[in-house]
Amino acid sequence: MNRTVDLSILDPLKGRSILRLTDLSAAEITGLLTLARALKADYAAFRDALKQRAMVMLFEKPSLRTRVSFEIGFQKLGGCVSFLDHCNDPIGAREPVGDYGRNLERWCDVIVARVFKHETLTELRANCRVPIINALSEISHPCQALADAQTLVEHGVQLDSCHLAWLGDGNNVCLSLMELMAIMGGRITVVAPAAHKPCAKLTAEINAIARSTASIVIAEDPVAIRGAHAVYSDAWISMGQANCPDKIAALRKLSVTPAIMQLAGPQAKFMHCLPAHRGHEVAAAVIDGPSSIVYDQAENRMHAQNALLLALLGAVPKSLRASRSSTVEILAKNNAL
Repeated sequence: MNRTVDLSILDPLKGRSILRLTDLSAAEITGLLTLARALKADYAAFRDALKQRAMVMLFEKPSLRTRVSFEIGFQKLGGCVSFLDHCNDPIGAREPVGDYGRNLERWCDVIVARVFKHETLTELRANCRVPIINALSEISHPCQALADAQTLVEHGVQLDSCHLAWLGDGNNVCLSLMELMAIMGGRITVVAPAAHKPCAKLTAEINAIARSTASIVIAEDPVAIRGAHAVYSDAWISMGQANCPDKIAALRKLSVTPAIMQLAGPQAKFMHCLPAHRGHEVAAAVIDGPSSIVYDQAENRMHAQNALLLALLGAVPKSLRASRSSTVEILAKNNAL
């Protein structure tokens, strides 16, 4: 079966900011994933799509995947990048966030920010005329979720029937994956100790926007992950958090071992946003084993983000913006969006 996806669905994204995955609709996510796959297949076709465009990157936290995938990705599309290291100089400390944003908008076309406080992003958005992209905050990591969605699709998992299992701390990545499943109509089972469940307020917000077919289950017993298409884990201690022995002790029973993967079933893939701590949240035999797709996730960060950048900057090539003869055709067999 073949499906066509009309990429003109992405036109309304021009000029918008993406701070949480909930800033996107199911149709827009589908369009972005289709565009990401087209990028991955042939970057030569997009080499000048962002020529003469500039991106500023503001990073309060260190990064490998996020920085490299954004920098190289934007340059592959013909644009230029300015990286501003805020690891020792928090955004807003030297001058108000609003003033900072009003300066940056005069020089660049898009701002990518990786921050400790989500409020920094909302303040930038309120004071900038250019799109703001959340490259990580304490409550959200939308670009990671988009890359994860692309990876699941590539491995034959339809998002509207996906059962995704999360084991560990109910952190920012967990919340964004909950948003993904809520928007796309899939299922997510979050297994976390009572003290480390996802934020109750945000969970309620996500449940409120969930499609009728979506299912968000919060559990404490790993048995709840039976039948999952993928098992996802993340570091128990996030960047900037104090090393807490009590938290590590509480989460240790949720370490993803071969036995946990067997509980999910032989079809289950292992996912992790990296960096990983072997022997903590995941056993080496799992992350380095045949079920692991963690490096596919890492690679897809660039493609999913580039699709988002093209859409926000109104730079999706006209040849891909659909008329009756120019829709992007994708093979849906085992790869349906």
